[in-house]
Amino acid sequence: MLSGNRQPIIRLSILFAIITIFFLSISLNNSVIVGTDLASAQKETKVSIVSGASTMGDKAFSPNPVNIKVGDTVTWTNDDSQPHTVLSGSGSSDPNMGKGFNSSPNFTNLLITGKTYSHKFNTAGEFPYFCEPHPTMVGKVVVS
Repeated sequence: MLSGNRQPIIRLSILFAIITIFFLSISLNNSVIVGTDLASAQKETKVSIVSGASTMGDKAFSPNPVNIKVGDTVTWTNDDSQPHTVLSGSGSSDPNMGKGFNSSPNFTNLLITGKTYSHKFNTAGEFPYFCEPHPTMVGKVVVS
């Protein structure tokens, strides 16, 4: 058994270690992660719909392609002055267009300047996307 003089020091050391771990977890991820491996923590990747996007083809989205991990979320922000959409598929003739994700079904809630749209990717693969009103605007999300 420890002497009476050492117990308070040990308790303070343990408390200090717990506080240090708490603040370290906040600084590493700007949130507290409990019971999970930091390497497998989900994250958000931001993509800009750049100014002048409607005439920029595969340069309309930045970055392009987007490389993420399974479970991550991509958030597109319209930084252009024109409204846009983010629609899964390789173009308007793709029979699966919009089945994976669609920011503006039936052209409702178009992404106007400053508006965002997010989609979480739960499976690995390559996911092409485009803007329905400007189908030459194309991008790709690569999920590994």
